Amino acid sequence: MNFQTIDLSPVLTLTREEFVKICAANPEMKLERTAKGELIVMSPTGGETGSFNSGLNGELYIWNHSFKQGKTFDSSTGFSLPKGSDRSPDAAWISLAKWESLTPEQRKGFLPLCPEFLIELLSPSDSWKQGQSKMEEYMDNGCLLG
Repeated sequence: MNFQTIDLSPVLTLTREEFVKICAANPEMKLERTAKGELIVMSPTGGETGSFNSGLNGELYIWNHSFKQGKTFDSSTGFSLPKGSDRSPDAAWISLAKWESLTPEQRKGFLPLCPEFLIELLSPSDSWKQGQSKMEEYMDNGCLLG
């Protein structure tokens, strides 16, 4: 998946609230926001990557359905991480305790937490270094396994 990071700092600092509004106004786009307020615009995946990602989500769902210990999420789910960024991993899981700690209103929007488990699938065009950096960011925000 190709992506472009746009540094908006010469003009503005993109807040979490503004980012959520941009996402709502552009639901067809896959967007993320760094903790520094940079906007990340990602292209859709290709067929092979999309199929592989669908399989990962299916396996995670089946595992979770067997144990009923949490909730699973696909790559369309936004997470507002504790240290300021807004991300959407390819697959994610949180425990029932974390889910039940959220208010009904929090459950409707970007989830204000970091998943305990997540998967980021690297496309052939993705950089290993950037992938590692993203995983380190998740771990710094409380992810237990990625």
